[in-house]
Amino acid sequence: MTGSPGHGWAVFACMSILFTAGFTVAYWAESHPNPTLHNVAQNSSALQAGGNMEGKETRFGIADSALFATITTDASCGAINSWHDSFTPLGGMIPLLNIELGEIIFGGVGSGLYGMIVFVVLSVFIAGLMVGRTPEYLGKKIEAYDVKMSMLYVLIFPLVILTLTAVSVLYPAGLAGITNPGPHGLSQILYAYSSAAGNNGSAFGGLNANTTWYNTTLGFTMLAGRFLMMIPMLALAGNLARKKSIPPSPGTFPVNTALFTVLLTGVILIVGALTFFPALSLGPILEHLLLQHGVLFS
Repeated sequence: MTGSPGHGWAVFACMSILFTAGFTVAYWAESHPNPTLHNVAQNSSALQAGGNMEGKETRFGIADSALFATITTDASCGAINSWHDSFTPLGGMIPLLNIELGEIIFGGVGSGLYGMIVFVVLSVFIAGLMVGRTPEYLGKKIEAYDVKMSMLYVLIFPLVILTLTAVSVLYPAGLAGITNPGPHGLSQILYAYSSAAGNNGSAFGGLNANTTWYNTTLGFTMLAGRFLMMIPMLALAGNLARKKSIPPSPGTFPVNTALFTVLLTGVILIVGALTFFPALSLGPILEHLLLQHGVLFS
């Protein structure tokens, strides 16, 4: 697949928007202390920082910890410099959501670029339907088969994660692994399966995953996240490779404009983020709302 160098800037701009938004939310959330502590400092560092210093090194503080958590889950890195399990509910939701989007921001190791290409294919197809333009990308026509394979790729990820998370919160062996009851326990399980499927490696470390149930199901999730998703992706790549490149025409939808950046960002948030929104609503979002009202679980 070939195209002009200008074709990539809209995708880069989309990644930059998502990265900046993720870091901003994580930093904002961690800059606020636990509301149940009121004016009582968690420790002298927290008093000086004015935010949530639990699980963070004083060498890095809140800003560097939020930045590192965002970066390590935007790409499939998994290294940490702070304890994601100790983040505030919304602060911990950002690393979780980054993984669930497919670690597409600036390209996860060996996976991020083609994950973003899938969303580009969907965006080009949707744009063509909305304005009556020919759906093309890098000189290749986007047809029904390409969209089917892209959607199959997008659906496999949440199918594996959400199904096993739902079973785990109903199965006694799954519940036995959580260390925090309530919404945060759901977040721990959801993060474990998201990280396994996304080849990330970070975790909400409060979950005791060294059990027969989690060793088995997380192993299956890793296999599905690495190999099952390859099938539609390779089918899409092979189909696009067989197509002849065609020059742009007046009916071609431009993919190097700010409008396409907005469209691509919207498709990622609607197709990617809203797939997991019900689970996030019952996990970190609900935990945040309950925490604001002083509701704790023990």
